[in-house]
Amino acid sequence: MDYIPNILFAFVLIAGLGYFAFNVRKLIRNINLGKAKEVNDNKPARWKNVIMIALGQSKMVKRPVSGFFHVIVYVGFVIINIEVLEIIIDGLFGTHRIFSSLGSVYGVLIGSFEVLAALVFIAVVVFWIRRNVIKIKRFMSAEMKGWPKSDGNIILYFEMVLMALFLIMNATDLTFQQTESGNVISQYIAPFFSNFSESALHIVERSAWWLHIVGILIFLNYLYFSKHLHILLAFPNTYYGNINPKGQFENDAAVTKEVMLMMDPDADPFAAPAEDAQDETPAKFGASDVQDLSWVNLLNAYTCTECGRCTSECPANITGKKLSPRKIMMDTRDRLEEVGKNIDANKGVFVDDGKQLLNDYITPEELWACTSCNACTEACPVSIDPLNIIMEMRRYLVMEESAAPMELNNMMTNVENNGAPWPYNQMDRLNWKDE
Repeated sequence: MDYIPNILFAFVLIAGLGYFAFNVRKLIRNINLGKAKEVNDNKPARWKNVIMIALGQSKMVKRPVSGFFHVIVYVGFVIINIEVLEIIIDGLFGTHRIFSSLGSVYGVLIGSFEVLAALVFIAVVVFWIRRNVIKIKRFMSAEMKGWPKSDGNIILYFEMVLMALFLIMNATDLTFQQTESGNVISQYIAPFFSNFSESALHIVERSAWWLHIVGILIFLNYLYFSKHLHILLAFPNTYYGNINPKGQFENDAAVTKEVMLMMDPDADPFAAPAEDAQDETPAKFGASDVQDLSWVNLLNAYTCTECGRCTSECPANITGKKLSPRKIMMDTRDRLEEVGKNIDANKGVFVDDGKQLLNDYITPEELWACTSCNACTEACPVSIDPLNIIMEMRRYLVMEESAAPMELNNMMTNVENNGAPWPYNQMDRLNWKDE
């Protein structure tokens, strides 16, 4: 009978980690639905981004208030969860605070955890107030209604409860409190339980202990369904992020080859095409659905924190246009999830559902509102690139559907006829120098 709690703990642990692994496999499968893309160049620069942006939170603190509190939550939550190792060992082997044998070192560790837990709790309350009382403008956008708003609050409640359970667990652990080492915060919570008997204190402590570890496992599995998936994906996303100059766009190799051929005075326009020429021509120019985007684009979509910094910096959005870079990423993720569920329902094969990312999720009006200024990519704290998705979908509209705006069609016609974007005769192109 003494082993029943240990067996139950092992079952809960295996079930929690197993379901998480199951969802991670689906996540990887969905990301790999994107087109192949090689992004292993300049590894030192990529690792620098991981250290500075993902680990060091360098872009997050550019907005000092939210950045400061986010760093507290980030550092606190990561460090406090080191104690999960002790909880797992205790749960599996029936020990109690197995690392307490470290003596004063253990006291310093737990004391640090308690201070961080209190700070995390305060920071999370501040975040809740900013979202629900102050109602910061970027959290009130149209795409943040319904589930996105609820999701943001659910995560905050989770974090508050987990921190509270950790402190209550310590406050009601009579043996731990009697050591008077490491209980820097819980000693002030313990008096609230002063009227409890020793057996009642033990029940409260064990309940808090179980709820804490089960809560962590629930939180871990909730990540897949939440914007907080960035907790895990921020690191690979910053590594694989775009490290080229912001104004450098990716040209289609097939189009580039055609242009180079046109500019080559020695090229024979009537020469037979090479045997591999057909293979070099893509089946589709640009992207109309998630499978047409690169796997990096899809990784970006899953990494989106929905913080809205991109949209709040977007000049098109600021001037009242329909474009929201955050919505572009959220729509891409939602469509990708829909495609993944379609594959699951059809035994691993995608069955055409008559829908696509373009028009059903993202409208041409949104795409053409973009000024391609890169403000969104510069503002993103985890190196997400909404502009790349926008440009790929524009490419599809222009090259597959000939659906460019009139102004752009006029410009391209002028380039074709006059060799310049302006409607001037080629003989008059240099007249400006005489003015």
